Amino acid sequence: MPEITRRTLLAFTAVASVIEPTFAEAEGASPELRALIGAHEASYVELHRVVHQAGSSSHERKRADRVEQEALLAICSYPAISRGDRRAKADYLLTAEARGELDLEEHMQAILHSMKR
Repeated sequence: MPEITRRTLLAFTAVASVIEPTFAEAEGASPELRALIGAHEASYVELHRVVHQAGSSSHERKRADRVEQEALLAICSYPAISRGDRRAKADYLLTAEARGELDLEEHMQAILHSMKR
């Protein structure tokens, strides 16, 4: 069984109160949240392309990493008000967390602040 860290517990606690036992589907999510998720997915693919590209520079890798982190932070910060948005955001962030991506303090702060709005 994987080790449960404080970050994992905080991420789960932050979204657990807004999801049902089944995973969220993108249906019902607002166009704004779908656009943010699409932007993150595209930046994630681009990051991996740059990292694995022979001859990519350190500058290119840092830039791709920054773009991907900003896209993920935008999802964390999104004030999901509707039920569809809450479910889609929770599902997406739980998936990202399972890949080890929600590893910055800024991610957790943004999630918690978005819940206050």
